[in-house]
Amino acid sequence: MSNVPSIAMSGMSAAALRLDVSARNVANVSSAGPLPSAGLAIVQNYPAAYTPQRVDQVETAGGGTRAIVVPVSPATTPMQDAAAPYADNNGMVAAPNVDLAAEAIDQLVARYDFAFNAVVLRSYAQMMKSLLDITA
Repeated sequence: MSNVPSIAMSGMSAAALRLDVSARNVANVSSAGPLPSAGLAIVQNYPAAYTPQRVDQVETAGGGTRAIVVPVSPATTPMQDAAAPYADNNGMVAAPNVDLAAEAIDQLVARYDFAFNAVVLRSYAQMMKSLLDITA
């Protein structure tokens, strides 16, 4: 029995998760909030800034990969927005630490990872069909 299908499927699952996480980061890039150093009244009345995530992949014992979602550190970066009701005295708020260029690259990588693993899975299926046709 070959591990090829499970390895390819684990790669496809990791790519799908990578795309999902990246899409959430992009969708929430404008979800700012009060700085962590803001007063208690501000922190209680306004939601915190979105915490972006990233996907780390580790190799599994039988081959393949396992995707782990972890928060980006630091989660926020100070940004000027004096109009925000939760801005501090200097007009600063906490913006999610999302790099849109890196997210675009992650989305492209996820797309190609998924496609390449699908090709491997399709090739394996064709190879197994050919093998069964030979033995029949």
